[in-house]
Amino acid sequence: MTESTGLVGVEREAETAAAVITIQRPEKKNALSIAVRDAISDALDELAEDPDTKVVVVTGQGDVFSAGFDLREFEQPELADELWASSDRFHRRVLEFPLPTVAAVNGPALAGGFDLAVMCDLRIASTAARFSHPESTFSQTVYGPLKDLVGGAVARDLCFTGRSVDAEEALALHVVTKVVAPERLMEEAMATAAAIARTPRDVLLVMKAKVLRLLRSGGVQVGTDLGATLDL
Repeated sequence: MTESTGLVGVEREAETAAAVITIQRPEKKNALSIAVRDAISDALDELAEDPDTKVVVVTGQGDVFSAGFDLREFEQPELADELWASSDRFHRRVLEFPLPTVAAVNGPALAGGFDLAVMCDLRIASTAARFSHPESTFSQTVYGPLKDLVGGAVARDLCFTGRSVDAEEALALHVVTKVVAPERLMEEAMATAAAIARTPRDVLLVMKAKVLRLLRSGGVQVGTDLGATLDL
């Protein structure tokens, strides 16, 4: 079954108990506007309660995974409250989703797009993928989830310099778990989802709760009432 808000599509795969969330804004490099973030958050809220869903795959339409937040919205002061509330909700929903998540990184994952990939549990990248934090020249970045993934030294390098990492270096740094040709990306992502979905849903819920608990004990803020997500 496929659902779509126009900006975000949700396809549920009955055979694999997987759902695929696709950012559908290729003409804007899948920029994460308020509307896109809210649509992803809404989809995750619904999927978390769906007894037929065991795993969620996140990807982008076209040749870019996501270029990050829509910077035009930062130029509109009247959007400030909505922008940051949407940001906090989005980060929390992705990071704290109670079931496993897989990012199928089909192209550049920049700034908030990099964060989106990192906040998923697993990342499979196309050879066309690259990762960077170009916003480091004018804004802070989300640091904690990346540090948990690659360690402090590498995370500081990527966050402070904003340098670009291609798919092969991302694999070497453990940013991603696998790199495949573009035409094989979704096949590989769905095979990974199917492997995860062999486990009963109640066991996956317990395992993901354990992951989140240990993230918290390791210094990554997860849970409610923890303030702005840029503090991560």
